[in-house]
Amino acid sequence: MQGSRFAFGPFVLDSGAGTLLRNDVPVAIGYRGLQLLATLVEKPLEILGKAALMDAAWPGTAVEEGNLTVQIAQLRKLLGPAADGGEWIVTVPRVGYRFTGTVEQLGREQRQPLPLPGKPSIAVLPFVNVSNDPEQESFTDGLTEDLITDLSGISGLFVIARNSAFAYKGKAMDVRGIAQDLGVRYLLEGSARRAAGRVRINAQLVDAVSGDHLWAERFDRSLEDIFAVQDEVAGKIVEALLGRLRTPPPRNPPRNLEAYDLCVRARKLMDDSPQTAQEAHLMLTRAASLDPDYAEPYRWLAMNHWMGWVHSGGPTKASRSVALELAHKAVELGPDDAGCRWVLAYLLAYEHRFTEADAEFARAIELDPNEADIWAVLSDISVLAGRVEEGLEHIRKAFRLNPFPASWYYLTLGQAQYAAGDYEAAIETLRRDETYRTSSRRFLAASLAQLGRLDEARAEVELFLVGNPHFTIRHWAETEPFRDAATLGHFVEGCRKAGLPE
Repeated sequence: MQGSRFAFGPFVLDSGAGTLLRNDVPVAIGYRGLQLLATLVEKPLEILGKAALMDAAWPGTAVEEGNLTVQIAQLRKLLGPAADGGEWIVTVPRVGYRFTGTVEQLGREQRQPLPLPGKPSIAVLPFVNVSNDPEQESFTDGLTEDLITDLSGISGLFVIARNSAFAYKGKAMDVRGIAQDLGVRYLLEGSARRAAGRVRINAQLVDAVSGDHLWAERFDRSLEDIFAVQDEVAGKIVEALLGRLRTPPPRNPPRNLEAYDLCVRARKLMDDSPQTAQEAHLMLTRAASLDPDYAEPYRWLAMNHWMGWVHSGGPTKASRSVALELAHKAVELGPDDAGCRWVLAYLLAYEHRFTEADAEFARAIELDPNEADIWAVLSDISVLAGRVEEGLEHIRKAFRLNPFPASWYYLTLGQAQYAAGDYEAAIETLRRDETYRTSSRRFLAASLAQLGRLDEARAEVELFLVGNPHFTIRHWAETEPFRDAATLGHFVEGCRKAGLPE
């Protein structure tokens, strides 16, 4: 029932669009969680074995059963109690899980197409792994991600972000429907096979408006040439769309393909949840040891240390010092990598080294104006600097480049809306994100308090403090990269009204 829509309780699940609505309000749900929920909802009251569920969420990948347990626990928390007070998803001991709700299958709903940008727009759909080895899935995903990165650095193109492109992985959909969902004219699709030291890539560029195939080619090369092939594919796409061949931005390719595969797999784990970040950390550490001159693992290791995902007690001064050192090393190894630049910029801003941070952000945008994460992170920094309208513009741009983003985008948007005094909009936004980003509750509580909805605000504060028992307004205000006294005062006022501890 690929791409079906189902209603249960206050929810509507659209597996084709990759969305879950609660009372018509989008709920932030990860890719794995959505795949699990769709599998369960499609067979209500049936007992589904753990193996079948793991195959649905991690197709072709060997994962530990604990990953399934974590995802089911997150789904239960996201859905909340059923109408009878019980759980939507029930555990059947030693067997699997069962969805207990009453489910109604709905007809397809037409999404409102996004307007096309004023320049050639493209989405790179996940390449299909056509080898007989499911272990090559990460290699194929890495190929897709690298092509997105290469095209994203071309200022004359509008390129959809990785998160949104991968929302269509494994889904059979009409190219015109995908293009309308993402608001682009062109789609790149293809397949790859890696075996016996060689790689075969088939790629085609489609005009989704006319249905014409603008370019198609097959590449059969030595595996050692894979990164040169990626550059060649990107260059030919640019030639087809812009009428002239333009060299893709310089890359810092790995010298060790195992290190490359480990980084691709680690990024997926970091996308799933902070709970899997420790496993990602081990992979990234291994990648850095295999290829010490490869920038990518250092970039993500820096984020892991900064967020405190690899420390049981959360981030510390020492861990953030290590993070900054790793981010500097990533930029040193990959000076033309926009991803490394924005990570360093973000960390520098939180160290209140604003002049250096601003320079790194500017360089990151120069290198890759299509990188949605740069605009989303810059929104956060701009808002806390008192440039609220600029921050709102940045996060809107991020959402346009990444229509199906990671859940932290909603936190960033809600913070900007609070700063602008649009508390109703902030509440609507932050309630979409209440499950996956417990830190968003403080802004939700502040928004409710500013509207005089103090009982609701206090309830949010209580939930926030469960996950953040040591939070104080004073410590938070000192550590956030505020540059504007009035903006700081506005946030502190809302936190105090909500009843957060001083």
